[in-house]
Amino acid sequence: MSAATMGTVSTTDVPFNKKHTDWHKGLIIVAFSAIPVILLVAFTYLPFGDMMSYSLYKMKYIGTPRWVGLNNYEQVFTRTDTLGALKLSLYYMVGALIQVALALYLSTVLAFKVKLGNFFKATYFFPYLINGIAVGFIFKFFFTRGYVFDTVLQWCGFNLNDLPYWLKDQSINNWSLVGSSIWRYLGQNVILFIGAIMSIDNSLYEAAEIDGANKWQQFKHIILPGIKTILTLNIILSITGSLNAFEAPYVITTGANGTATFLVLTDRLAHSNQKVGLASAMAVVLLVIILICTLLQQIFFKFAFRDADDGVAKAQKQARKIERRRNRMSMKAAPVIGNKKTVGEATK
Repeated sequence: MSAATMGTVSTTDVPFNKKHTDWHKGLIIVAFSAIPVILLVAFTYLPFGDMMSYSLYKMKYIGTPRWVGLNNYEQVFTRTDTLGALKLSLYYMVGALIQVALALYLSTVLAFKVKLGNFFKATYFFPYLINGIAVGFIFKFFFTRGYVFDTVLQWCGFNLNDLPYWLKDQSINNWSLVGSSIWRYLGQNVILFIGAIMSIDNSLYEAAEIDGANKWQQFKHIILPGIKTILTLNIILSITGSLNAFEAPYVITTGANGTATFLVLTDRLAHSNQKVGLASAMAVVLLVIILICTLLQQIFFKFAFRDADDGVAKAQKQARKIERRRNRMSMKAAPVIGNKKTVGEATK
């Protein structure tokens, strides 16, 4: 046996230790995930466990806590201020749905070629980059009596005495705060929707146009099913964010005149009134409400988009037929072109 053959045999016959490699991979995974898991447990789960235990006591930051059991949870659903704060969440939920609907319309337009499309995208997304406290101060002066908004309305012919107090009148002040929230978070939804719409295959639109589908039918049967994952995610994030509304009412009105949302009231009870147990119970209740709302939304969208995949499949099937038809036409045209070229060469 030659040396070359011996060298070949020795390299190919070396056994591969798969268990050793798997052990190394597992060690690397544990090493990289250990620190994030430790931080998550230390700064999220342990404080949440302490908060749940606080909710069973009547306590202040200083002093001896007194066991009250579920009495704090009973107060959450019996106190007029906590129930009123929960009702305020309905304003922000409606605003969240308006925000998603408006973002879906704008993104459908901007996802295709329009003049100054990039300018409008940047304009819509810019408010999301501004700090929430700064946005609060902007709208605090925007809605103040006689300032920006009232001045613009006076230019349009309105009388200042006929205009409401946008931050004091309880029939309109919560809608004013909802409008500021829509202005800030609209751009985030628009960018997410645009990315999802642009990922849809253009051949589906061509197939729909050949079948005679108008723009609304294309939107209903191609765009909506194609972005159903992002649409569901945006609505869930918007609804849960509406339940967590804090910055706008806290900075603009400090929760006065009936604008204190659930989180603003929780902060007031915890820090101003020193009712730590009740505030902890409110936080736990809010978490449960958010989880229930998220579950109900997932069930709803699973039911709403139950036929979406069938519509997309039909459009894809039609697009494949069109593509095969184009290929056959190009194959038939190829010999003709070749023959013309041959005749031309022959005449030369």
